[in-house]
Amino acid sequence: MNRKTNRAAAIAVALSMFFTLASTDGSGAYAQESGLAAIPAEASEPTDADMPRFVASEVVQPLPGTAEEPASGVDIPLTLGELVTDMPVDAELSRDMRCLAQAIYFEARGEPLDGQLAVGRVVINRAESGVFPADYCGVVTQRAQFSFVRGGVIPKPDTSSSAWKRAVALAQIAHQELWDSPVKDALFFHATYVNPSWARKKVATATLARHVFYR
Repeated sequence: MNRKTNRAAAIAVALSMFFTLASTDGSGAYAQESGLAAIPAEASEPTDADMPRFVASEVVQPLPGTAEEPASGVDIPLTLGELVTDMPVDAELSRDMRCLAQAIYFEARGEPLDGQLAVGRVVINRAESGVFPADYCGVVTQRAQFSFVRGGVIPKPDTSSSAWKRAVALAQIAHQELWDSPVKDALFFHATYVNPSWARKKVATATLARHVFYR
């Protein structure tokens, strides 16, 4: 083999080695940059134990801030009248609750329900004020406060009447704060047909039917 042939063969071998090395380096750089890990040729096929498992049943979770649906078959009263109708009125009353119902009955039994509830609210506000007696009976029988009371004695109501049953229901509603009353923190009231001197020193909160309420 002459010198020219030997030189050509050497060049061919060098070029072959160059292309082989260039091809190998290029595939390695791509794998690294793409974040893909090379998989060895001898790696075994994944088994069932290696595969992720999924739950077929649906998982339901309420969205934040959403209210729960009311229980099926439960009626929520939409009016004060419906709430009065739903209240139990035949159970034995405690002395204090009876005094509260009597105040509502004798002061406002001929008025709309919100007016009757407001009278009950005033009795409760007084008992909680720290200024008046701390119990309902003490508030109602306090001297010169309620016109239907004579000598510290509350008259007997007609307990068979529908007016009394409404008063009992409203007393429970007021006591348990089951319905908002527009009189809020009122401590005084008087009939609209009178103008007592003390009223000029108070702040009126509401007028309901035949009564004006003050704090």
